[in-house]
Amino acid sequence: MSELRLDLGDAIELAELLTFLTDWLSGSQQQPLADSLAAYVGYDRYNIDERRNDLHRFVFLLGLNDGEQLFGEPTP
Repeated sequence: MSELRLDLGDAIELAELLTFLTDWLSGSQQQPLADSLAAYVGYDRYNIDERRNDLHRFVFLLGLNDGEQLFGEPTP
């Protein structure tokens, strides 16, 4: 697999966008968004919770958070 390098500024901007989307999917419109996603995809197994976890994982893989949303509270 070839290596891909991402400028730190670009990684930060991407992480901010992913975090924004995660917050949006978690907000007060969560149910209408979930319904819309299910209607678009055609079934409800591809759901908002899984997409939110994917977004958290991508931010973690960029190295811009400690994975707290994925693994729970950080250890001291």
